[in-house]
Amino acid sequence: MEFTSKRYDFRDKDADYASLAEELNGLLAGEPDLIANAANTAALLFDALPGVNWAGFYFIGKGANGESELIVGPFQGKPACVRIPLGKGVCGTSAATRKTIVVLDVHEFPGHIACDAASQSEIVVPLLKGDTLLGVLDIDSPSVARFDDADRRGIERLAAIFVAASRGL
Repeated sequence: MEFTSKRYDFRDKDADYASLAEELNGLLAGEPDLIANAANTAALLFDALPGVNWAGFYFIGKGANGESELIVGPFQGKPACVRIPLGKGVCGTSAATRKTIVVLDVHEFPGHIACDAASQSEIVVPLLKGDTLLGVLDIDSPSVARFDDADRRGIERLAAIFVAASRGL
């Protein structure tokens, strides 16, 4: 497979996210494997989104105590926290509430888990297949207030494309 990512400036976020959604659909077309799709999605987002320092996935798994927790999956960026309890930090809170969380300043988020001290803002989108929580898509930025409502809409759309394409979930 040959693939060349487009360049985006995100001056018109809605239009650029729509174009990025088409690109992601094409990239994932015909491939149902969760890990392959997560790896390619993380790479595409890390390359396409300006001002991000981490993009990747955490998937639901079982901890040593048998409790459900988030376990790091494919990502782009510096090494990450491997396990996050549900309800802890931004990722765990998004997973527990099943709601997208946009954090303008991570230092203002109670219980924020700092995997990369350079991260200043974050968006986390829960990955839902019907009523089943699969994990979260997490994107961090070294800039305060990097993500807004247009980013939320666009990244939720990209997360939905990933879930739909990954039929092995």
